[in-house]
Amino acid sequence: MLTVQDALIRLQKFWTDRGCMVVQPFNTEVGAGTMNPATVMRVLGPEPWRVAYAEPSVRPDDSRYGENPNRLQTHTQFQVILKPEPGNPQELYLESLREAFEIDLEAHDVRFVEDNWAQPAIGAWGLGWEVWLDGMEVTQFTYMQQVSGLNLEPVSVELTYGIERIMMAQQGVTHFKDMQYAPGITYGEVFGQVEYEMSRYYLDDADVGANQDLFEHYTTEAQRLIDARLPVPAWTYVLKSSHAFNVLDSRGAISTTERAKSFSLMRRLARDVGRLWVERRAELDFPLMKSEPAKIQVGSAVLPPRPDEADDDHAALPTDAQDLALEVGVEELPPHVVVQAIEQVRTALVDGLAGARLTHGDIEVVGTPRRIVATVRDLSAHEPDAQTLRKGPKVEAAFDADGNPTKACQGFARGQKVDPADLVRAQFDGAEHVAVRVTQEGRGVLEVASELISGVVTGLRADKNMRWSDPKLTYSRPIRWLVALWGEIVVPVEVSSLRAGRTTYVHRTAAAPLVGVAAARDLRNTLETHGLVLDPAVRREQVVEQATALAATVDGSVDVEGESALVDEITNLVEQPHGILGSFGPKYLELPEQILTTVMRKHQRYLPVRDASGALMPYFVTMANGDCDDDLVRAGNESVLRARYEDAAFFYDADLLVPLADLRAGISRLTFEDRLGSMADRADRIRDVATTLAGDLGLDGDEKATLARAGELAKFDLSSQMVVELSSLAGTMAREYAARAGEPKPVAQALWEMELPRQAGDAVPESRPGALLALADRFDLLMAMFALGAKPTGSSDPFALRRAALGVVSILRAQPTLASLTVDRGLEAAADRLRQQGVEVSDDAVETATEFVTGRFGQALRDEGVAVGLVSAVQSLATAPGQAEQALADIDTVRRRDDFAPTVEAVQRITRIVPAGTPGSYDAGRLTEPAEVALHEKVAVLPDHAADGIPAWVGDASQLVAPLTVFFDDVLVMAEDTDVRAARLGLLQTIVDRAPAGIDWKALDSALAV
Repeated sequence: MLTVQDALIRLQKFWTDRGCMVVQPFNTEVGAGTMNPATVMRVLGPEPWRVAYAEPSVRPDDSRYGENPNRLQTHTQFQVILKPEPGNPQELYLESLREAFEIDLEAHDVRFVEDNWAQPAIGAWGLGWEVWLDGMEVTQFTYMQQVSGLNLEPVSVELTYGIERIMMAQQGVTHFKDMQYAPGITYGEVFGQVEYEMSRYYLDDADVGANQDLFEHYTTEAQRLIDARLPVPAWTYVLKSSHAFNVLDSRGAISTTERAKSFSLMRRLARDVGRLWVERRAELDFPLMKSEPAKIQVGSAVLPPRPDEADDDHAALPTDAQDLALEVGVEELPPHVVVQAIEQVRTALVDGLAGARLTHGDIEVVGTPRRIVATVRDLSAHEPDAQTLRKGPKVEAAFDADGNPTKACQGFARGQKVDPADLVRAQFDGAEHVAVRVTQEGRGVLEVASELISGVVTGLRADKNMRWSDPKLTYSRPIRWLVALWGEIVVPVEVSSLRAGRTTYVHRTAAAPLVGVAAARDLRNTLETHGLVLDPAVRREQVVEQATALAATVDGSVDVEGESALVDEITNLVEQPHGILGSFGPKYLELPEQILTTVMRKHQRYLPVRDASGALMPYFVTMANGDCDDDLVRAGNESVLRARYEDAAFFYDADLLVPLADLRAGISRLTFEDRLGSMADRADRIRDVATTLAGDLGLDGDEKATLARAGELAKFDLSSQMVVELSSLAGTMAREYAARAGEPKPVAQALWEMELPRQAGDAVPESRPGALLALADRFDLLMAMFALGAKPTGSSDPFALRRAALGVVSILRAQPTLASLTVDRGLEAAADRLRQQGVEVSDDAVETATEFVTGRFGQALRDEGVAVGLVSAVQSLATAPGQAEQALADIDTVRRRDDFAPTVEAVQRITRIVPAGTPGSYDAGRLTEPAEVALHEKVAVLPDHAADGIPAWVGDASQLVAPLTVFFDDVLVMAEDTDVRAARLGLLQTIVDRAPAGIDWKALDSALAV
């Protein structure tokens, strides 16, 4: 059996053979191998650096007394830094699994799953993946982009192996204690006591006062050393202060103010140390720039496809149309980026070919996480020549009175190298000019296609983009190869350091992963022959079919519609879906279902299996990427899920021991926003705003009691261990814990409903107490952020204010009993409560927040397919979405009445004539014309429908259409006599004032005319 110590020795040897030097673990506690100066310092600056080392990583919050199968307060990371990145780091990593750990890559399911790494405390971020081995995250793989707020040039690759997790899978054990650490010695025998005692210390026995003193001493010393320009010892004390902070945090001893202050201090110290390190290396003239590069052993790691020089001969090209095929080869894209990339490539090809003069057939674009493949059918060999007119001076300036060419005309002709007599006349923008006919020679297909494909590749963008070893390209993940073929000819495309060829890269585990493609028509077939399912729609069908069939073997089913978002994600996590049915212990079904399904979906991307009644069964379906040993992969995934459920049970049981009052008090230690206080302060504001709004609604006694108690407990579950671990369970756990504590069912329900809706299309609160708390939650968030000037900009919305605004709109639209509540009323209540706390809230902030929310109302309607004209017709009611919703329903009810459109047309005609601000009153004695007297008689008996709906109004108002028509035909509204004019305008305005308020009659008239 391969022991843990043997694996560490072999892994170290593997990387030293590939040019890495070995350093030792750092001599103070670090939370991750990244924090060792061999990484955090050395990735800065231009010096090359290859290093490998084991790092015991200490995380007090992960203390579990040694009971959790794979969570430890001290775990072993093996850290590798490759600077600059070598061009094939994924292949090197996979080779290390095979060589150092004896992992059979063909039997196991190894996947690269999106991970956007960030460490704000040191101003660092990067993009890459979690590497999954049979469902277990075993390595963090990152292209580091920034550290200490400094861009990294060159880019470094960081590999952080989780040794315990890899070795558990390798040895086939389900608990870290059972691993063989050395011959005859288990991991538990060596480290079990350490885990228990350090967990006791971190969770129960650490002296809070002593660690507070240590934190202060360490940060003070770090600053002193920075001032002395000694970055290495300064960093040591930054690490010591970070560990003291983590100990205090594990003891629950960090208040809101202390957390914000401490984070700010450590972040500043870390950034100052990083910048000082770069300065010191520059002063030393970057000594590693002068060193000889290490000798690197070439192993079996595949290099990305490279073009064959023989493909550069384009002497004899076909003259008939050929297919064009393009493959953009990438390292695993995030699932949502696959969808974006397919559309971006399709759009670029369609638009690019529309601007060329080549004829072509269908354009097809498909894609997987590792490739985007496009085919253009029957692309012609050459553009035809084209004639265009080049504009010269206007005709009147080109010829004199006798018709002779002027100097301007002669100069233009000379510049175009033609005789003035050869100029023609042509229209440009409605004016006649002289012009010269110019022949544009058609370009060959290779020239057009090369330019087109280059634009396709350089135009690829995602929401998060990164750099790698390529000097010019940036994208979501590295682009490693290009296949570009027109017929049998390689299209000569060069994009930065990439050159197109005819070699593709199939499954990494294939016996021959690099495969030649003879012609464009063969590309898709070549890839599909190797098992790759290129079309996402086909891949999705396979995911659904396999999951459904596997669930049926245990008399279960998968809720495909309910899990559609997860199915979509799974579809673009794999290139070849291979379903495997797994199970877990029935005892875990005693946990709340939402915990189990959240773990499955969020952490593992498993599809839950349900029985005929919809109840959860102890089974799940996972999709491996291609063929594998089903039993081996099943066992690995089951082990991962078991460990996660053990963790969930640990949190759940611990939370149930804490009284609700203590959990509610615990949120005082959670930071909301430095200037706005703690989460407890926010919860208090939510309670008070909900109570204020409730005063406008007339709740009954039971509802008032429910709102009062739920308000007292608002957000209490945010301090629970379960929600700290799985934040998406906020509200769900509040309901669960409140019910378990004996709170009335309506209170527990209201605590859950206050988190609804979580996203567009989600359920909204059904009870009024729940709806009021949900509204107050969102009004407080919106008003607080707008007061601080933190409104969304472009794609940046860190506080999810768009979602909050949409939540307000959704609740007010869906709850008829809340129709009297308005957006501005809610925001004003939130603003008043913030002011009571001492937060400055300007009137402009309230107005801007109101406009923001009402804008989301209009957008929501448009997204639902409501006609733009109808949206405009009710937009002025957007501050009362419930009323606007009713108005739209009323319009739909009466729009087929024959008298509705003429009545609306008549009213909108009035609004076009009568100036804004005209009072709806008049002196009837000034009306003498028969038409106006007749209209007055009708208006005098017209009921006031300003507060009514359109159906109640239209029957009465339709009686005015005929007399209004006569009035407009016979009467001059804007009479010279001011008193008469005022009476006529007042008469008309009275009609508008007695119509339902808030309707834009002009917009409604236009909408009805469509």
